[in-house]
Amino acid sequence: MTGPPPSYTLIAPSRRFIAGIVLALSNFMVVLDMTIANVSVPHIAGNLGISASQGTWVITSYAVSEAICVPLTGWLAQRFGAVRVFVASMCGFGLFSMLCGLSPTLDMLVLCRVGQGLCGGPIMPMSQTLLLRLYPPEMRGRAMGTWAMTTLLGPAMGPILGGMISDNWSWHWIFFINVPIAILGVMATLALLRPLETESRPVPIDSVGLFLLVFWIGCLQIMLDIGREHDWFGDPMVVALAIGAIVGFVVFVIWELTEEHPVVNLRVFANPGFTFGVIALALCFGTYFASIVIIPQWLQMSMGYTATLAGIATAFTAMSALTTSAIAARLLGRVDPRIMVSCAVAWLGLMALWRATHWTSEADFWTIALPQMVQGVAMPFFIVPLTAITLGAVPPSDTASAAGLQNFLRTMAAAIAASVVLTLWDDSQRVAHNEIVSNLRPDDVLRELGNNGFPTDQAWQMVANIANDQAIAVAVNHVFLLSSFALFFAAAIVWLSPKPKGPVDQSAAH
Repeated sequence: MTGPPPSYTLIAPSRRFIAGIVLALSNFMVVLDMTIANVSVPHIAGNLGISASQGTWVITSYAVSEAICVPLTGWLAQRFGAVRVFVASMCGFGLFSMLCGLSPTLDMLVLCRVGQGLCGGPIMPMSQTLLLRLYPPEMRGRAMGTWAMTTLLGPAMGPILGGMISDNWSWHWIFFINVPIAILGVMATLALLRPLETESRPVPIDSVGLFLLVFWIGCLQIMLDIGREHDWFGDPMVVALAIGAIVGFVVFVIWELTEEHPVVNLRVFANPGFTFGVIALALCFGTYFASIVIIPQWLQMSMGYTATLAGIATAFTAMSALTTSAIAARLLGRVDPRIMVSCAVAWLGLMALWRATHWTSEADFWTIALPQMVQGVAMPFFIVPLTAITLGAVPPSDTASAAGLQNFLRTMAAAIAASVVLTLWDDSQRVAHNEIVSNLRPDDVLRELGNNGFPTDQAWQMVANIANDQAIAVAVNHVFLLSSFALFFAAAIVWLSPKPKGPVDQSAAH
């Protein structure tokens, strides 16, 4: 007795190309939104009358909500069907994108970014799942290569597009541009991909685990975001959030380890290869994402860059990564992936040291851009092999759970790192500013400026501006020095993972 025909036979070959482009474009849109707002933070902060640190909530709220929704993707697909979940997510993403653009206040903008992240979370894994169902086995490698290119291209194009739109139109349009793409994706999916719908069935959901997950992550992220402005643990609200995060996390871990159908399968951490691999991945991706948050703000606030130019300088990393991604994929399976990861991450650590020792308030464009460009060459050599190390360390039955947890931790690392690095940057600025001011000889400086025709008030302002610019630059160097230590630690810890045995099925990695 023959079974149902393979899913790819249900779509005419003439329609596959269009359907594949739509799925890849949908993934590109979601990945793009992780970085498109980074260079627009000064514009958003100025327009809404908030501080730059408050403006970064626009970045972290999206990343956190997306991370929370990722573990639910498998349950949603089983319960409602992959195509229905994809269409509903695209509709919600387009709607919340429009509301983000229309937001007149920070509160509404952050709330809509949360909605955008919740809807965007399932789009990435669902687009990958539908691509695998769309193409026959012999064509899936090429299709997934195209999909992977959009994952790499999104972070590169995000800062550039965000800068150009913010400079030439308005920051609102960084969200409005998603609306036509979402509408196109929904219409094309309904017209082309309905035959790929998966069977839906009632499956249990760990509602208690989901609540605990949202609770402790929400407490942690809010604490990190508002702590800088509330004197940290000198504020009872921050203390309460910290206690909530700790207690919620402990209860969450206990519950998930005893639940039959956990929302997050923490049992995969019993595999040392997975545990040390995701620690290295979280450190690497967290430091990378933190850099693409702090660099555009420094360039615009202190160096006089436009958002467009700051976006171009920031995006050199992802653009150069595109040139070496194919080489990294070919080496996988021929070279011990731990060697590839360790060398690549150590390379990233050296680039962080390069920035820490060469970036000053007088640095020109290429002094800023060159480390970004050279760093990008190594990026694929840790992302691709680390996936092989982590997924190769778990049994095949746990691959999907491990892939979902890996993506969850990677996204959470980005959100947490963005908040932590801004705190470090603020603290370092204050310390550096105090040291600079204490070593200044204002009388000599004012006398020299006065001899050059500057009024006293203007001279004082010039001295203050110089001290501020130097303090910000010193703080940037301090952040990258600490980043280098984290990266060198990650380069070492990956050797605690065993070498993967045989080829690894990475189709579940999203």
